Amino acid sequence: MKMISTAIRVSIGLMIICGFIYPLVTTGVAQVLFPKQADGSLMEAADGTVTGSELLAQGVDSPKLFHPRASMAKYDPTASAGSNRAVATPDYVKEIGDNVAAVKADNPGMTDVPADLVTASGSGFDPDLSPEAAKAQVPRISKATGMSADDLNKLIDGLEKSRQLGIFGEPRVNVNALNEALLKQIKL
Repeated sequence: MKMISTAIRVSIGLMIICGFIYPLVTTGVAQVLFPKQADGSLMEAADGTVTGSELLAQGVDSPKLFHPRASMAKYDPTASAGSNRAVATPDYVKEIGDNVAAVKADNPGMTDVPADLVTASGSGFDPDLSPEAAKAQVPRISKATGMSADDLNKLIDGLEKSRQLGIFGEPRVNVNALNEALLKQIKL
């Protein structure tokens, strides 16, 4: 009987420490040290309304904006999913072929389609593109907005992030941040 009461007391103590105290302390520390990240890296319009998160890609159809990577979840944050298809399956080959055709239809004159414009990320919500994929969309956006290609390329270069710690990952551009900056310049 003594062992059971000891086990119950230890369980209740650990539940209080691990279930209440620890989460409250880590949340408090995160709010103090990293408030933007702790709140979800939210993006706000000039009027203060939340337009999304820097961490989740958003579907874009407008020819005036940069398009993100394809999403198997159709940009629905409640349905995060990759395709889980092997690259040699006929379904995957057809999907990539359809994506290439769609990108070329949206961007007339594009001959070399960057891979990250036609492949989905593992989660389906990767908001980053390679600088090359962003720059491949410049002719379409320049034509639709009247902004010069040089100005659009400077915008991309200004928002480009390098490798993490100089060695991890690839250079990238956050499409959400890129579109927010573009919207401020073209006043849509």
